[in-house]
Amino acid sequence: MTSKQTPNISEAKLARLLEYNSTVKEKLDISILSISEASTSIIDFCNRTLDPLVPSVWGVQKRPALSPSGDDVGCCAII
Repeated sequence: MTSKQTPNISEAKLARLLEYNSTVKEKLDISILSISEASTSIIDFCNRTLDPLVPSVWGVQKRPALSPSGDDVGCCAII
């Protein structure tokens, strides 16, 4: 009875190792950025993306019309 269970246990261990090996290979394929590269990317994004909630930096932005007809209906509209 032990001899019949041993191959099953070995096969299960092999399957787990193969799954772990594929997981590790996938993690190796992930591109890794250095901190300075990531910081530069965030700074560039912030510099070229207008934020209407910070008018002291970007100036007052003309807000888009909220209604489909283009009429200015106030601060909020349900469409």
